[in-house]
Amino acid sequence: MTLGGRQIPLEQIVPDMPLVSFWRTPTQKRINLYAKMSGDYNPIHVDVNYAKQMPFGSTIAHGMLVLSYISEMMLSTFGSQWLSTGWLSVRFKSPALSGKQVKVEGRIRSVERMDKRSKIICDVACRDEASNPIIIGEAGVTMEPTSNN
Repeated sequence: MTLGGRQIPLEQIVPDMPLVSFWRTPTQKRINLYAKMSGDYNPIHVDVNYAKQMPFGSTIAHGMLVLSYISEMMLSTFGSQWLSTGWLSVRFKSPALSGKQVKVEGRIRSVERMDKRSKIICDVACRDEASNPIIIGEAGVTMEPTSNN
């Protein structure tokens, strides 16, 4: 786990430890860039006039764009070990509206020590400004001690 750019020793990672949370705002510019990158030009994402007539009254961010915020949190927490051993299992509960803040948060649920490695399971979520769930689920990573332990 990283704290200020330094990895916390594996031995100090314990259940119920919070991950560093942060806020992201899926702006229309970011949504449009994601549409260009992904090829997903569904009007609910990119057509503001169309979206105003829909139930949410606004464009909504692509689910995978919002999900990338959880991966960002896990990467900043577990570094390259997230990239090589990480996994996600999530449910999309509601949309993230363009221009509205999304809180990204997580907490370590369990740590299973196995020889030199540990399997870490985290509860993860993205929530809207009123704390309603947008994405909820779990993420896991297998960690090895850092070489400077």
